[in-house]
Amino acid sequence: MIRSFIKIFVQTHFKLSSAKRVEKQTRRLLKEYLRLAQGLDEISGSEPITVPPMFGIDEDMRGWTFFMILRHNTIVNNAISANIRRLALGESAPAKKFDHKHDVMPAEDCGIEQIAIFKASVLSHLESIRPLGELRGTKTKDHPRFGSFDAHKWNCMFAFHLKVHLRQAMFVREKALTTSS
Repeated sequence: MIRSFIKIFVQTHFKLSSAKRVEKQTRRLLKEYLRLAQGLDEISGSEPITVPPMFGIDEDMRGWTFFMILRHNTIVNNAISANIRRLALGESAPAKKFDHKHDVMPAEDCGIEQIAIFKASVLSHLESIRPLGELRGTKTKDHPRFGSFDAHKWNCMFAFHLKVHLRQAMFVREKALTTSS
């Protein structure tokens, strides 16, 4: 029942969101992640922290470091950007299927370099969708939890996914800084 409600909410929210609003949200979220990264060094950013159960954070994602969260977001950012491009251009999916449970998992040895890599993935996404034009009404590709998405809804998912993990990143940063002090 709750899953059905969440699916309907997400589909409706994405349908009503404008491209301009999603771009503003994505830029704001990037700034927030970069603000959180300030003050973290290689040691504090590499400290695994177990977060309490949170919406959108699977059990196997709860014990990550701050840098692992950034790496996960980068992996998902790149996958979503590729989906949007393929859908907007009418291209078919790649032969190798993306495993949404395993292909998104970061290595445990993620370091401070993830800050710049994450930032680049967000900025690249914003630049790559600009020339694609109207993203609504393209071919669709199913999201594993929320149903069928056209390129516009996948673009909304980009920001939504960053927002889901922001709460986790905030918690991990706060705990990492207090344990490394």
